[in-house]
Amino acid sequence: MLFCLRSGSMFNDDALSIELTLDFWTIQGSDVGGDDIIAGNVSKYTVLPAGYCGQPKKGHLIFDACFESGNLGRVDHITEFEYDLFIRPDTCNPRFRVWFNFTVENVKESQRVIFNVVNFSKTKSLYRDGMAPMVKSTSRPKWQRIPSKNVYYYHCPDHRKNYVMSFAFCFDREDDTYQFAYCYPYTYTRLQHYLDNLQRRNMDYFCRELLGLSVQRRQLDLLTITSPACQEAGGKVPSMPVASECRTERNLGRSEVGGQTSCRCIYCIYPK
Repeated sequence: MLFCLRSGSMFNDDALSIELTLDFWTIQGSDVGGDDIIAGNVSKYTVLPAGYCGQPKKGHLIFDACFESGNLGRVDHITEFEYDLFIRPDTCNPRFRVWFNFTVENVKESQRVIFNVVNFSKTKSLYRDGMAPMVKSTSRPKWQRIPSKNVYYYHCPDHRKNYVMSFAFCFDREDDTYQFAYCYPYTYTRLQHYLDNLQRRNMDYFCRELLGLSVQRRQLDLLTITSPACQEAGGKVPSMPVASECRTERNLGRSEVGGQTSCRCIYCIYPK
């Protein structure tokens, strides 16, 4: 039972049309190999072509994931137009690699690229059914989806038979920093601010408790939503999952229907 935010394109679809030949499906580059020992996120990492000497130029992309909810552990330069991306695994779960969130800067106008996230752990993904990564930029701060026609999810024998998600993109403004994410990010800080606001309301049917601490010493909350009468009565009652912030707001509403529901049920929510 979790809080999660799943919710025309910012960029012209025509500008994103890249001629993808059969060579695209035989992705070049090294085997996933060292992704098991990726220790941290890339930080203002400039990716240069092999053998290049000198100062970075426009079009030599700079990647960064050193921010809250960021995840990108390694970037390999394949060609001028293609990059292999390696995401870090979940904490204490090295086999689970899904989330990514990173920025790209130092782009050239009309620069076209293919990003391959080469070490996904999921065999089934909504990317196979039309879902697409999110993108925003400094001049256009609202998250939007990349057109699904530019997103590919497939099984790749060149990368330990991992599933690879590739997407084509065209940078259209040189001065912008672009941010890409698996889906809408929902940070720990944002969650804590939201829970703090709920707690300040002093609602008699809402209780926030400390369930424990994560391995990174972050607070793990337990939320209980029910009527005071139901709390006093005790006994076993059914619990119901709450999957989003907006639905929690509805459950906390003072409507007659909401009051009747909270009398009959105890909602136990473990947000993360």
